[in-house]
Amino acid sequence: MKIIIAGYGKVGSALTRQLSAEGYDLTIIDSSKKKLESGQELYDVLGVHGNCATMEVLREAGVMNADLLIAATSADEINLLCCLTAHNLNKNIHTIARIRTPEYSEQIVMMRDSLGLSLLINPEKQAAQEIERLIKYPGFSKREKFAHGRVEIAELRVTADSLLNELPLMQLESATKCHCLVCAVLRNGEAIIPKGNFILKDGDRIFVTATTNELALLLKNLGIVTHRVKRVIICGGGRITYYLAQMLEKGNTSVQIIERSPEKCLELAELLPKANILNGDVSDLSLWQSERLSSDDAIVSMTGLDELNMIVSLFVKNSGVNQVITKLSRTESSQVLDHLSLGSVICPKDLCSNTIVGYVRGMKNQTGASIAVHRIADGKSEAAEFHVTKETANCGVPLREIKLKKGMLIAAILHLSQCVIPNGDSRFYPGDTVIVVSNSETGVSRLNDIFE
Repeated sequence: MKIIIAGYGKVGSALTRQLSAEGYDLTIIDSSKKKLESGQELYDVLGVHGNCATMEVLREAGVMNADLLIAATSADEINLLCCLTAHNLNKNIHTIARIRTPEYSEQIVMMRDSLGLSLLINPEKQAAQEIERLIKYPGFSKREKFAHGRVEIAELRVTADSLLNELPLMQLESATKCHCLVCAVLRNGEAIIPKGNFILKDGDRIFVTATTNELALLLKNLGIVTHRVKRVIICGGGRITYYLAQMLEKGNTSVQIIERSPEKCLELAELLPKANILNGDVSDLSLWQSERLSSDDAIVSMTGLDELNMIVSLFVKNSGVNQVITKLSRTESSQVLDHLSLGSVICPKDLCSNTIVGYVRGMKNQTGASIAVHRIADGKSEAAEFHVTKETANCGVPLREIKLKKGMLIAAILHLSQCVIPNGDSRFYPGDTVIVVSNSETGVSRLNDIFE
């Protein structure tokens, strides 16, 4: 499959890294020669210098024979024109545009067919939706939904005083009195797909598969008390803040925004009349002392600086706030982040690239192609959702008799309306949906690829 990526910024570089590792034929376009050279040095890709919205540059990039164009430049207008031009040059091409400006949302959805858009991506809105879910269902660091929300993979950290510490996984169900499965463990920066004899230890980050109700029961039985958040304090007044405040206000949650720029404060006050807008510097200790933080608060730190976000999160965590969410633009230094109390970490770039990679895989006209993909364990493992068909191997065979490739695990089976957290007797049949977790760097593109 031939793919053109227009714009080699944060999202473009993340997509290039992931898609090139999976063997796709990639061409990147950027107006910066320096960025192009960097991408070509790191990955086996072609590079075209110029304005991606022009016919000349798109023809040079091979748009006439391309299967997919991903427009991810920093300008929404260029992304839209790029997709529209590509669609007019090649009627069969799929196009994905990153659109970030809130004012464009309604009209672009209405004009989607006219613009030739196959998929619209808004990283800031995605991030806001993820943060809102974490605030609404506290207790876990991250939660990923599968099968239309019927099953989730949630992240939890093992602490020294936790019931999970020094617990063999084969005893998990009896100890927690709930039906769940630990599908991945992140220990010292290494992702592990564990077996029943694996023993959890202090500091492990575990990824648990279960239904929403079972996850709530898990928190209760582990003694993790989750208060309803009464006030959300958002540090920074960017696009994510705008989307998040809108969502929280609909749920009658009190929203306070701290923003350094007086101009942005005035703008936010007009857009969000119900929110309390405070003009201040989040790095100012006296500001936080005046706020009287409590365990019923949630702090979302998402200024434009990763370093400042981390400092704020560390400070408020030590001040007794239970729920802290930190937005980071880059999560490459995951081993360093592992040792910091940053609460839940959200990376818009990763959310965006995961959605696009899932779409790309779905385009593969192959039996058993994945229909949803989520990177977990700081990108070192992957959870993929597949439909079981008549062509799928081992249908009706008990899982204990099936040999999976190393680093593969069937984490859940959706049979009719029932979610099954599998054991050795579980089976899957045509029409079912299965969730597969792997620690493969390149992921799994077809269900039959997991079997030996």
